Amino acid sequence: MFDPTPVIDDLRDEGEELDRLVAELTAEQWTLATPAPRWTIAHQIAHLQWSDHAALIAVTDEDGGRALAEQVLAAPGSFADEGTEESARLPPDELLPRWREGRAALDRALRDAPPGSRFPWFGLNLSVGYMATGRLMETWAHGQDIADAVGAVRTPTERLHHVIGLGVRTRDLAFMTHGLAAPTEAFRVEVTGPAGESWTYGPEDAPQRVTGPALDFCLLVTRRAHRSDLAVHAEGRDADRWLDIAQAFAGPSGTGRPPREAAD
Repeated sequence: MFDPTPVIDDLRDEGEELDRLVAELTAEQWTLATPAPRWTIAHQIAHLQWSDHAALIAVTDEDGGRALAEQVLAAPGSFADEGTEESARLPPDELLPRWREGRAALDRALRDAPPGSRFPWFGLNLSVGYMATGRLMETWAHGQDIADAVGAVRTPTERLHHVIGLGVRTRDLAFMTHGLAAPTEAFRVEVTGPAGESWTYGPEDAPQRVTGPALDFCLLVTRRAHRSDLAVHAEGRDADRWLDIAQAFAGPSGTGRPPREAAD
């Protein structure tokens, strides 16, 4: 049986790295705008705090998790945002401890979950490992928004392979989210990790391929950079289409980031 401990450890480490970044910010910096429309740094942390709490409910209270999922699915464009707005109004010295406490509680719950457990998550039933992977992806992605807002450059880590794996596994979901039929054949994805290692997914002889640096692929599938600004390349019509719509998360894709020249 798959051991989720390594990805839970990496989720903890990803949260701690982002914590170190925001803990050094002044109260004024928490109000800085991030690339996400209308969201400040406080909104980014508030959203992580809200969604970590939602994950905790799903892991520890099946009925509560399903009820929360129904509320979100009934108002996908507003329910989570309302929770984020409420927490974002807190001063940093209240919001930051809440986020820390929620991370710690979710960490304990994931480690204590019985082997083979599955949890309701907005129309899906996730294993411990998938829940931790999703939380890591979101922590990394919102951390990128914060880093961009303060002009920080983060050092890519081996933890990126979780984001890449999720991006690959959600290929068909991305097509369906955009009302398109999913490709019938597997793609080959080959990315280069932070230390120069090769991470590969899919059949070696697949005619449709995606290649590029791991960091760029992660920025693409979390929609934190425009495709034209990234060194990610496709071979094949469906693979090329995927790079326009790829997303490693469920729900609306949003507008994504504009090309860097257009943003400047």
